[in-house]
Amino acid sequence: MEAYYYSKMNREYQAVYRAMKQGFESLSESFQVPRLDGAALHEIFFQLRLDHPEIFWVSGFKYKYYQDSPNLIMIPEYLFEKSKIQEHQRALRARVEKLVRPAQKMSEWEKEKYIHDFICENVRYDKLKKPYSHEIIGPLGQGVGVCEGIAKSVKILCDAMGIWCMIALCGNNPEKGIKYRHTWNIVKINGTYYHLDATFDNSLSREKKNGEATIRYDYFNLDDKAVFRDHEPLIAPAPACTDGDHFYYREKKLSFTKIEDVYKRAKQTAKKGKEFTFHWRGGYLTKAVLEELLECMAKAGEERQKKAKLSLNWPQAVMCLSYVPDETRSPEEFAQMVTMEDANEGEQE
Repeated sequence: MEAYYYSKMNREYQAVYRAMKQGFESLSESFQVPRLDGAALHEIFFQLRLDHPEIFWVSGFKYKYYQDSPNLIMIPEYLFEKSKIQEHQRALRARVEKLVRPAQKMSEWEKEKYIHDFICENVRYDKLKKPYSHEIIGPLGQGVGVCEGIAKSVKILCDAMGIWCMIALCGNNPEKGIKYRHTWNIVKINGTYYHLDATFDNSLSREKKNGEATIRYDYFNLDDKAVFRDHEPLIAPAPACTDGDHFYYREKKLSFTKIEDVYKRAKQTAKKGKEFTFHWRGGYLTKAVLEELLECMAKAGEERQKKAKLSLNWPQAVMCLSYVPDETRSPEEFAQMVTMEDANEGEQE
């Protein structure tokens, strides 16, 4: 698959990138690369590992040089001993092959959903942020990860299934309390680019009482306009995502523009006693619009002597509605039943 960040580098950076890649893959204790300053080396190192998440064993590097030499001597820092790295490589190759096998005959969109669902069902956020949680070995090997490890795991699976995929990266924003950079993916499905943030959907997905996972798709195939409602601007170039018509909930006809359509589905939800997740796109989700929606949901519940509970992802206008048996409530009382959802990593990565 295309190495996206490599393709955007000048020839000098590309030469360093290739030398690094060869040295890491050979598990060399030290090797030479063309001489650049430290900031440039770290940028190339970081982007190399976004292009090649299969190189999971390198955590950093040191370097030294002789005054008149055109090269540097790079000394990689490895997470494990050489034999342990090779053992992990074999285990991860087998893991990826096993995961890819059932998806071989799927369409691109089905493969993307399969990968997304695997992350949401099998990976939990690592609050301790162990070093391997930033690499594919965390999500694919240990079932834990932070955003970087999750985005790398999505890419490695997309690469194995023939889906174009890159890792997108945004900065921190101390004014908003966002301390860390966040990573997610951009995929190309049927020739069109979309944002896919499996980490944010993972943070919203949860287990039901019967053990089945409730998987959310609030960040599945967003365009630029939608994703940057709650993501910081990118700090590295990426393809523009301009198609907002194939967002997951629109594809599944779970995106509504009329209050009466929400009311009809709310009635069905109250009758069946199941959870119902949908997207609102009938204009901006203002406080006034939300109150109208709450009123219609409350009315649908009253007819069955049930009270409604609503979880709301406000930036993406996605709502998760359920009903529980109770005395009837007024819309004012119902408004207190809204839980605001914050899609992130539990602690922003």
